[in-house]
Amino acid sequence: MAITTLNNRSINRSDTAASGQLWTATSATASDFQAVSAGKIGQVVTTVKTDTTSTTSTSFVDITGMTQAITCAATSSRVLIQVVLNVGFTYDQHINFLLLNGTTGIFLGDAASNRSRSSGSPWRPHSGGHRDGFNMSIAYIDSPSSTSEVTYKLQWHVTGDTGYLNRTHNDTDTIGFGRSASSIICSEILA
Repeated sequence: MAITTLNNRSINRSDTAASGQLWTATSATASDFQAVSAGKIGQVVTTVKTDTTSTTSTSFVDITGMTQAITCAATSSRVLIQVVLNVGFTYDQHINFLLLNGTTGIFLGDAASNRSRSSGSPWRPHSGGHRDGFNMSIAYIDSPSSTSEVTYKLQWHVTGDTGYLNRTHNDTDTIGFGRSASSIICSEILA
């Protein structure tokens, strides 16, 4: 017999939890083992990009290698998308990123005149001529409402010059200029 304390009360338990159960207070004075389902992670899939790529496009285009597909077990499942991007661009240039479910942009800022609607736009101080690398992350929970395969991907565009992924803009061949990796992780959250 197990003796457990809950809210300063000793509770005798002679049974044990089955797989997928958690001991839970069912009222102020009672407890029991309950099935755990909501909020559990059903699966995790990921893509890691370790090579470099670049763009000079002034309209959104796919980032090669930054795509991840997932097939949910139920239409009630949600998908947590976590993205880490390491980018390089010049101090006088702007770069924007777009997260998509298939061909539909998700996690977007509001429309505001001529401004680009994006899922992320790394900001940096304007300082004379610095050309560096920056880390940016995106986290979003999507509700695809489907048991068919869903593909999440990243797009980007620049306003001028060249934007880089996984390297700094200058990319000088010294120890101070590193190469990095970027990733997209999709986790199914069961309802």
